[in-house]
Amino acid sequence: MRQVIGVDIGGTGIKGLVTDEAGTILAEAGRDTEARLGRKVILGQLHSLVEELLAGHPAVEALGIGSAGRVNADTGEVVYATDNLPGWQGMQLTKWAETAFGLPAAADNDANAALLGEAWLGAGRGRASLVMLTLGTGVGGANLAEGRLLRGAAWSGGDWGHSVLVPGGRPCNCGKRGCAEQYVSGQALLRLALEETGRAYTHGREIMAAAEQGDASALTVLERFTADLALVTTNIGAAVDPELIIIGGGVIQSRAVWWPLLAGQAGGSLAARVVPAELGNRAGCFGAARLALERLRRDEGEGQI
Repeated sequence: MRQVIGVDIGGTGIKGLVTDEAGTILAEAGRDTEARLGRKVILGQLHSLVEELLAGHPAVEALGIGSAGRVNADTGEVVYATDNLPGWQGMQLTKWAETAFGLPAAADNDANAALLGEAWLGAGRGRASLVMLTLGTGVGGANLAEGRLLRGAAWSGGDWGHSVLVPGGRPCNCGKRGCAEQYVSGQALLRLALEETGRAYTHGREIMAAAEQGDASALTVLERFTADLALVTTNIGAAVDPELIIIGGGVIQSRAVWWPLLAGQAGGSLAARVVPAELGNRAGCFGAARLALERLRRDEGEGQI
């Protein structure tokens, strides 16, 4: 079977895997993004990760990349990025990858990639109408309708993280105020915990661990966080009415702690349609791998014309 690499670039970490056409994981690797150091360092981390995967699997035929930011999936250019990835706007991902590794490449927004992964191998298998929310450093989103990604005229389709949840609310690094990302991202969770408890947590899993041990203030933080998340999913349900709303990203790894709170907040028929990503943090990598496989098939089709 053909082998491809799928890479997921987030604000804090870069993950990659080698997979075949059946979705079997052949190798995995990870790096810190080191985003605060800018584009050159991010690319260095990405290059190192891909080199590691290629060294063990030289039969790889193509590379797919899912990245935070709005990505022109036709050209592979990052047409818009916030300061979560400094200097990333304007980055020509596909061109860079093809030059660096001599392989066909494809790129898309990381949430689009995560949704492709879940539709291929995860919670969305067999479904034609899906919405994905990825909760990490920021909040990504993607829509699938009749089996096709809705990327939008300006490549911002499904950008639920920058829909306004609280009019006139917290300033967002996109320039607006009250965006969902400022309330239901990993960074928002840390800020909420500081406000509620006075404690500066360094990672969301510390909050989860405290809540699991019965810490009342940590539980209050999660109740507020899941109430906002429930409102986001309710708005999505009203706007799109998908078969499923899949929630993924870093916080999903601790869902045993907070998911029951979300289920209690969601209510109504929508609650049964809000589900956790089955692929966990690998969803974006699998979706990026799917992009690579689709690139190979397109190239073959063009060669036959």
